[in-house]
Amino acid sequence: MLLTTFAPWRAHQTSNAADDLVAHLHHGQLLPARTTVLRQIPVSFELAPIRVMAKVVELQPAVVVCCGMAEGRTHLNLERHGKGDDRTVSTSLPLADLMADTHLTAISDCAGTYVCNHLYYRVLGAIAQHHWPTQALFVHIPPLLPATQPFLAQDLALILQRLAALPRCSGQPDPRG
Repeated sequence: MLLTTFAPWRAHQTSNAADDLVAHLHHGQLLPARTTVLRQIPVSFELAPIRVMAKVVELQPAVVVCCGMAEGRTHLNLERHGKGDDRTVSTSLPLADLMADTHLTAISDCAGTYVCNHLYYRVLGAIAQHHWPTQALFVHIPPLLPATQPFLAQDLALILQRLAALPRCSGQPDPRG
């Protein structure tokens, strides 16, 4: 599994909640075995897809999970679609199954309009175009608060364990949206 996070991108941010949560899971040894973490990729429309896809080509993971911060959200959001070029590309992952029995996780149909969505769209598109045996998911992570961080960490760890247990796929996201 390849797990990615973004660097902070606004002046008032001392860190990125997605990077902080993934670092917490990594330090607590709560990530699935054989997980490679690519932390603090640049928040750049050009550089983010290049960095992530280069690592996908190098590692050929069964699953790539890109994590980004969403300041206005309160739950982990499993993104169903990446949108761009007047197209929508959807993950082939069973999102409802992945989030079963979680506490603060929901499925989202809007990955936003910024670099998170762009990266997801490009990763899903590359998987389909090159027929890579890889599945992809984008997870938006809300700000980490003392009351919610334990639940968010538990949810993300459970989702990652479920993803690690999935059989290797044909890598074909659903282009119908």
